[in-house]
Amino acid sequence: MEFVNRLQKSIEQHANLNVLCINGTFYTYKDFAQEISNIRAAVTNKIDDSEKLIGLVTNDDLQTYASILALWLEGKAYVPVNPEVPFERNSKVFEQTETKYVIDSSENSIYIDYQVIASNQLSEAKINLVPRKIKGDDLAYILFTSGTTGLPKGVPITFDNVQALVGAIDAEPTFNLVPEDRCLQMFELTFDFSVVAYLFPLLAGSCMYTIPKGTIKYFYIFKLIKEEKLTVLTMVPSIINYLRPYFGEINAPDVRYCSFGGGALHSDIAKEWSDCLPNCKIFNYYGPTEFTVYSGFYPYHKETATKAHNGIIAIGIPQKDTSYLVVNNNNEEVPIGETGELCLGGPQITPGYWKNEERNAKSFFVREENGKSIRYYKTGDLCLKDEDGDFLYVGRADFQVKIRGYRVELAEIEFHAKSKSEKKVNMVALDITNDLGNAELGLAIESEEFDTEIIFDHMKSMMPSYMIPMHVRFVKEFPHSINGKIDRKELKKHFDLT
Repeated sequence: MEFVNRLQKSIEQHANLNVLCINGTFYTYKDFAQEISNIRAAVTNKIDDSEKLIGLVTNDDLQTYASILALWLEGKAYVPVNPEVPFERNSKVFEQTETKYVIDSSENSIYIDYQVIASNQLSEAKINLVPRKIKGDDLAYILFTSGTTGLPKGVPITFDNVQALVGAIDAEPTFNLVPEDRCLQMFELTFDFSVVAYLFPLLAGSCMYTIPKGTIKYFYIFKLIKEEKLTVLTMVPSIINYLRPYFGEINAPDVRYCSFGGGALHSDIAKEWSDCLPNCKIFNYYGPTEFTVYSGFYPYHKETATKAHNGIIAIGIPQKDTSYLVVNNNNEEVPIGETGELCLGGPQITPGYWKNEERNAKSFFVREENGKSIRYYKTGDLCLKDEDGDFLYVGRADFQVKIRGYRVELAEIEFHAKSKSEKKVNMVALDITNDLGNAELGLAIESEEFDTEIIFDHMKSMMPSYMIPMHVRFVKEFPHSINGKIDRKELKKHFDLT
């Protein structure tokens, strides 16, 4: 497998360079190689070849990152679980994957019902970074996302999927990491964006800077940008909302690349953030877990490339070997300029949800194109393709709600609410169920209370009455998922209409 061979060469070639900075402590690629080899020796001694899915407790330490590489060199997949998540949920993940072995660098592992490899207590082994022969359809990892039934759903990703991602990013001439780069790694390892945040720096011999658990994430990022002069930032858009009060203090000429994903990037804050990074190329990436992180991007520039819909920056065009298709409810392609559900096809597509045929039947379909059968994943995102061939994000299909029989895009309400607000704060439109069981609109504002008369006067001049929120709640701090996305389900609890 080409990318695994490249990882081996990179680790060997950059032995004297730093690979990770964790809570102020630097580790070299040589240190990394030693930890990988220690863990790999334990894996080969204790785990049978037939066991392919290995649990991994995602601590913020050298051993956890080394475990991923050790498993890949052995042709095995990691099944990550966050130690801050309830044990019962993590146990369900291991139950579904029939995981018997868990690699855990915790001081005392709580996974006593599993065969634990304590990765922080291993004896030193001979350096061995030579990969075994790996089949492309072998799994590289399985990530679990929240399921509507309360049972997390697994997304398996193969080595071929990861190879296709690497090939697509390599094909982009505007993005090229070098060993001197200092890269932000802000993501929990159970979140798919972590894969690009660690994989591409490792392939280039760059150094990653992680965010210690228990810190205020946005403040620590601010500190790293300022003190460590980071050059590559991979972020979720919500982070810069929290950094916004500090924009006046941020002048980061060292930043070369800033990639966004995992949420909508709004045009107003994108421009302000761009002013903080005078020498930076900004990419608005798009892609779900089911399509191996990235599927395409829009190269944003505050003066020459600001295409947006309802104030949300475009998601651009598909990357190499990826097909975008916008369809109606019958999976038929819609005309240019018409909104539909975005579907993705290509070599990065997951084999399907883990042991969930019912969900697979709803989420994937096959379409004949030019004599070939192409399998597509239905993203649940509403998009449209414009005359230039760029794709514009409209909103989530599940954020398209019915109010009094009318279809309403919550993103459109948010756009008009923000456009006349003197305060630059987060605003989220929500559908709320009243005591009669009918849907009404609410607007949550992340701020202390202020007069919203100007905002509502503007909304009334731009939208029909059924799109005007009937309820407003000021929330000091929006709830977020562990991956940095606004938790709308939790936010709805601030609206009690019963």
